[in-house]
Amino acid sequence: MDVRLDGERVFDSEGLSVEVGPVKRDRVERSAAGLDGVLSVDLGSRTRRVKQCGVLRGQSKAKLREKIEVVSVFTDGKGHLLTVDGQQYSNVRVDSFEVTGERISGVGVETEYEVIYTQLQVQ
Repeated sequence: MDVRLDGERVFDSEGLSVEVGPVKRDRVERSAAGLDGVLSVDLGSRTRRVKQCGVLRGQSKAKLREKIEVVSVFTDGKGHLLTVDGQQYSNVRVDSFEVTGERISGVGVETEYEVIYTQLQVQ
């Protein structure tokens, strides 16, 4: 799986999974006393949640920390372009990036991670 943020490959592809949630819609409904039914106004598409899980690997603890720092830069509250196997999701905000414990693996160090995105405007 190929995942890029703003065109950069910041994630390792092994063990990577991305779950794209449904688009949320919003509406306003109003009723009036003495009148049957309701007035319903569709407010259109709102947001979508995207969850990404995987494993980051580095040849040493220092190299792994460098990779973590590169990903952490994207948690800036701004909209980014997320590309998953050629499918583009524009205006995506990185809400959280969490790693869980380092462990020695093969010739390096690895850690599992989870990224939660919110696609702010769905087109």
